[in-house]
Amino acid sequence: MLYTPDTNATLPLAQISQETRIKVLEATDIVDLISSYIPVKRAGSAFKANCPFHNEKTPSFHIYPQRQNFKCFGCGEGGDAFSFVMKHEGLSFVDTVRKLAAKANIPIVEDAFDADGERNKRKRGRLLDLHREAARFMHELLLTDPRAKHARDYLKSRGYGKEMAVRWVVGWMPSDGKIFLDWAREKKFTGRELVDSGIAVQREQGGLYIRFRDRLMFPVANDQGDIIAFSGRQIINDPNSGKYINSPETALFLKSKTLFAFDRARKPIMKQKAVLICEGQLDALACHEHGIDHAIATLGTACTPQHAKILKRYTDTAILCFDADKAGYTACERAFRELSSENIHVRVVSMPAGDDPDSYLKREGPDAFRQLLSEARPFFDFKIDRAQVEGGLANAQARGNTAREIAALLAHITDPVSRDSLLNHCATRLQMSSPDLRVATSSARKKQAREQRSPKEEQTVVTEISSIDSLIAYLCNLALHAPEARQYLGEQYESLHDAARYLEGVPLLETILGAELDATSPAAVNAFLSTLPPADQLALQADPTFHQEISQPLQAAEEALAKLSEKVLNKRYAINQTALNQPGLTSAALMPLLLEAAEINQLLGTLGRRTIADDRASLGQSVVKKPVFKKTWKPRETEG
Repeated sequence: MLYTPDTNATLPLAQISQETRIKVLEATDIVDLISSYIPVKRAGSAFKANCPFHNEKTPSFHIYPQRQNFKCFGCGEGGDAFSFVMKHEGLSFVDTVRKLAAKANIPIVEDAFDADGERNKRKRGRLLDLHREAARFMHELLLTDPRAKHARDYLKSRGYGKEMAVRWVVGWMPSDGKIFLDWAREKKFTGRELVDSGIAVQREQGGLYIRFRDRLMFPVANDQGDIIAFSGRQIINDPNSGKYINSPETALFLKSKTLFAFDRARKPIMKQKAVLICEGQLDALACHEHGIDHAIATLGTACTPQHAKILKRYTDTAILCFDADKAGYTACERAFRELSSENIHVRVVSMPAGDDPDSYLKREGPDAFRQLLSEARPFFDFKIDRAQVEGGLANAQARGNTAREIAALLAHITDPVSRDSLLNHCATRLQMSSPDLRVATSSARKKQAREQRSPKEEQTVVTEISSIDSLIAYLCNLALHAPEARQYLGEQYESLHDAARYLEGVPLLETILGAELDATSPAAVNAFLSTLPPADQLALQADPTFHQEISQPLQAAEEALAKLSEKVLNKRYAINQTALNQPGLTSAALMPLLLEAAEINQLLGTLGRRTIADDRASLGQSVVKKPVFKKTWKPRETEG
């Protein structure tokens, strides 16, 4: 296997001699090594196991003792003992050699002295020492110092005692920064090291300022369990300061690549075949304290592409457990976009309003929380259910907006098979045809590709245009500029009201028809248009007939309304066929769909079974009998 230098390595690759590497490999039996991580079984002259690098039920991971290497025929991973440890533990090559050399009692022989490498190694080592010793110092303060009584009381109020604090090395940073600075000076840590660690800040006027004041301090560890940063939790409410303050990014700590509690959760994630992602560190910690040990949290940042790549090594499923508020829903969608790009399946836990995992676990207990996890819904069902509650499926306009949101999210799924399967499912739930949603998803994917190619600062901000069906836009313009068409359309309450479920833009047409407007006065029309949202104005102006004089407007309105009725029937037919094509339909679900299909066919038959196409040139070529139902137009109340 070809090894490439790791920029995070504590020692340059060239310093470890070839002789040392050979000795370490000779002293390491690959079967014994791998069996210390995962169960293996003999299969002839080789050994087999379920691959630790991807989820599988049938073993495709082979270990060959004769060649001292391994190969997975499922995901393609392969290599020697070094490769396995690097992949499984996320270590650099140098750290892997050191780990296996120590296990085999083999001294590391270095080829040549590298001044820069040695200096970086010492600096990194000092920062690790500082974080480790600082964590111990603050931990001791929390446990024993009388000044930390309010911090201990806060922990107790959250349902935690000394045992939890010991397990997680929780500490307390005093409000008086001099206490910590005196300790650091006594331990011979320099001001430069305190600043490089992120614990202290250099004042412009000179001197140091401690970043964390009177906070519970939660150590943040890397994948190997080394403390590399801190997360400080507010104890006394202060509106001028955040609930959590995390260390800034340093030579040790990159937020985009670090996950809280991941060093503890990594093996449970592989065992559970899923990762539980919480919104806050205390939530992840609470899960672990209650035996739910595959929980992690991000650190002051949304889920990143790097987080997703790390998690993909261990699981194909992520369960999101965020707060049931607007911020939580936004974070949920952001996480989905990153995770789905790595083909990680996303499910969402529905937390009761006002609850987070920490509060829910303390009130209801771990069994009730596990039940919530088991009921986590696939992301798109969660998204559509929320839209339904918030009126996102109330009419065609709202459904169209929801469909575009869904299409933009579907576009992030890179696996075409998974994307198409979810697309069909979403189309059924949105009561729209799969081809329509597929077109929207394709457009969203093209838009994403353009945005990825263009620097953000070069992208032009464009005012959005309201989505409106072309026939509805045509009727809007007739209602704006032709009094006789306006009067006729005002009588077609039932026809237009029913169309709102299937065609976008009907609420705008209703607004126009309900306004006190003199359609013979261009000034009155323009004054009215200025009261509409800019997006609606642009949508009306984009219609080719907006600036045209229409001869025989009443006849045009009749023909357009007839075409609208036919278009609605075609939409209903497409939705009905999508629903009928669902696998595993029961008789109870099938019969209403078949009856509806028969009704649609009968109605289409009365219209000559024409297929609707948006062809304004055909308007005026034939006059179809007006719809039967008539009613004088009255603005209807806003639907709840």
